[in-house]
Amino acid sequence: MAATMNMAASHARAMTDPAPHFQEAMPLLISFAPSWPLVATLFRIAGTALVLGAGMMWVVPGGEVGPDILLIKLGLSVTFLLCGLAMLMIHHVDNRPDAYFDPIRNEVRVLRKDKRGRPQAVLRRSYDTLGCARFSDRVVQIFDVDGTLLMRLPVDDHDVRHALRAQLSGTVNIAS
Repeated sequence: MAATMNMAASHARAMTDPAPHFQEAMPLLISFAPSWPLVATLFRIAGTALVLGAGMMWVVPGGEVGPDILLIKLGLSVTFLLCGLAMLMIHHVDNRPDAYFDPIRNEVRVLRKDKRGRPQAVLRRSYDTLGCARFSDRVVQIFDVDGTLLMRLPVDDHDVRHALRAQLSGTVNIAS
């Protein structure tokens, strides 16, 4: 009789008080950033210069030119335009993958958009297979079990950093 009362009491408590972990835990989506922001800035400057140079090649007066020079000029302007657009788009925000921390499944997924713009999982790791996580002022680093760096995520928001720390604290070692 006591066993059935205890089971009924625990069942009633479980029904009225759901696990607090699921109430306070929320999935987090954090975007990656370029490793070297200076390189991304230099690519943007060079790409802009190439795109502008492709157009300016036709605006600046050049005197009498023959058809063979016009063909070279056309080839150069198309090359400048395509290379400039490629340099502008290589570090574009849409091309960066996202790290999705799922508290329900206790896993982190790295999502990258496919050609149609739909996210696809590139990497899927359970929290218990991660080595450790290191939190600093603006960056979260996640390491593998052997100590190699898996991902480095820029997290400027203190609340997001705190939520991620709370989510990982039960299963991943947190290094200071």
